[in-house]
Amino acid sequence: MSKRYDLRNVAIVAHVDHGKTTLVDAMLWQSGAFGERATVEKTGERVMDSGDLEREKGITILAKNTAIRYTGPSAAKFNAPEGVTINVIDTPGHADFGGEVERGLSMVDGVVLLVDASEGPLPQTRFVLRKALEAKLPVITVVNKVDRPDARIDEVVNETQDLLFSLYSDLDDPDDAILDRLLEIPVIFCAAKAGYADTLRPEDGELPSNRDLEPLFEAMLHYIPAPEYDADAGLVAQVTNLDASPFLGRLALTRIYSGELTKGAWVGLSGKDGALSRVHISELLATKGLNREPTQSARAGDIVAIAGVEDITIGDCLVDLDDPRPLPPIHVDDPAISMTVGINDSPLAGKVKGHKLTARQVRDRLEAELVGNVSIRVLPTDRPDQWEVQDRGELALAILVEQMRREGFELTVGKPQVVTKTVDGKVHEPMERTTIDVPEEYLGAVTQIMAARKGRMETMSNHGSGWVRMEFVVPARGMIGFRSQFLTQTRGTGIASSIGDGYAPWAGPIESRATGSLVSDRQGQVTAYALQKLEDRGTFFVEPGQEVYEGQVVGENPRDEDMDVNVVRAKEMTNMRSATAEVFETLQAPRKLTLEESIEFAADDECIEVTPEAVRIRKVILGAQERYRAAARAKRGK
Repeated sequence: MSKRYDLRNVAIVAHVDHGKTTLVDAMLWQSGAFGERATVEKTGERVMDSGDLEREKGITILAKNTAIRYTGPSAAKFNAPEGVTINVIDTPGHADFGGEVERGLSMVDGVVLLVDASEGPLPQTRFVLRKALEAKLPVITVVNKVDRPDARIDEVVNETQDLLFSLYSDLDDPDDAILDRLLEIPVIFCAAKAGYADTLRPEDGELPSNRDLEPLFEAMLHYIPAPEYDADAGLVAQVTNLDASPFLGRLALTRIYSGELTKGAWVGLSGKDGALSRVHISELLATKGLNREPTQSARAGDIVAIAGVEDITIGDCLVDLDDPRPLPPIHVDDPAISMTVGINDSPLAGKVKGHKLTARQVRDRLEAELVGNVSIRVLPTDRPDQWEVQDRGELALAILVEQMRREGFELTVGKPQVVTKTVDGKVHEPMERTTIDVPEEYLGAVTQIMAARKGRMETMSNHGSGWVRMEFVVPARGMIGFRSQFLTQTRGTGIASSIGDGYAPWAGPIESRATGSLVSDRQGQVTAYALQKLEDRGTFFVEPGQEVYEGQVVGENPRDEDMDVNVVRAKEMTNMRSATAEVFETLQAPRKLTLEESIEFAADDECIEVTPEAVRIRKVILGAQERYRAAARAKRGK
């Protein structure tokens, strides 16, 4: 086998907010990727998080790649005196985007694992490590944020090593070579924001003045293997991601495993069904820094983008026409959560011109999402204008709906449900492993919440800092609507994160919400007079002047029951006062729910109306009398 010593393919993986994107940015700056006259300013904004939603939420949603040209002193040590190209895949840290992580791991030869020096290993850390070990990839452990005042570096190193060996022992086919690598690879201590890395633990969190990432670059070249390939084999390249260009159309991000790919060539395309077709490579693009630039050819080990193949999709393989040897398709875990997505059928639908309202437009958009999203599934329902969309979690589904909202769609979105399986004649439901960090005074409140949601505590530890860490295994449906209640009970101080933990027998009924809804009993415009008279009934989501309709949820009732209210009632005029008198009366500010909060809040008989201008919670059955009759029928049927 031959090796490409001038190339390394590596994925940066970690739990959400442990510093992956910040580290990639630091690597780009120190390698000179932006140049002396760069138009990008180093303002603290992560250049790899390019999407609007990524910048707003501060998380990575899509896996992205960049190419760093490293010419430092370590390059000559590893047979690359002219420098090494490091293809870096920046992956999401949230468990809901696990499909992006698995896709990223499919095109690399090693992994850099970031662990926060204070928080330590968390659920997504376990997930990405398990996937990396199953793929037999070497893992470089990087303890990040070592300059945090609450860093507990030694404990985090031990926790990470324990997790590594625990996951290794759980492998179905443990390989001694993997164990040898785990024992050999050093721990790198890092402060990505400060551009610092070292193999030695910093004393008392003090970073040296001469800071750089050279020890991390050297570890990558040493412990991440150079791509290997058979020099006599034909072309084999697999599509791992899709993008689009206004000039070139669909772009397919491809890892080449053997052979050579050239611009203008005719090659074979092997799809998921095994059928082979002849396609033309009209353009070939190589990544340099954050840009894609045209190139004439690419060879084994390279990650390049190709244009000119209209129907190409993730998992397809480009092969030699005379000797096709496609790779097996990329595998991702099954979805765990589903929700219905359909056209907006509320009384306020279509009030604004230019919105996308038809079932055909919604269907085409969902089918387009299937092309580039390996973890999503779209299934038909008994209605032609509504579909069941399945994915890893609530956040992933909420992101899809939010993207469609910003594209001008009006939608009706159902409450999330779990995707069950039947095993030996019994219903099994997806489980989640949830790690919760809270101040000690909220320990009792959190255990109560989790017990009501059928959560089983696995471990509990106290680091002596006034905070407690608990780990629960809980049904995935028990985590629907959990976030709002959790933040309320912990006064916004708690931190919770979850990851899929397989399937288990159905755990029985779970109380989803302890409060009821205030429901508008008629259509009209909200008045300040009506809200002022109803203030003692609960918290409202609407404000004077807004249009509402019968069946719309306009507030939260502190009691566990729904209440129909008239929020459009106007003050009657008399010969003493006008209907607009006393408008100075102070009202409580309405509670503004985001799309994610609305999805969490919705009860079983409610759904969410989503438009580019507004997000409203409503009853599935709008009419009060029809709702009461449906509830009575359901009660008799039990």
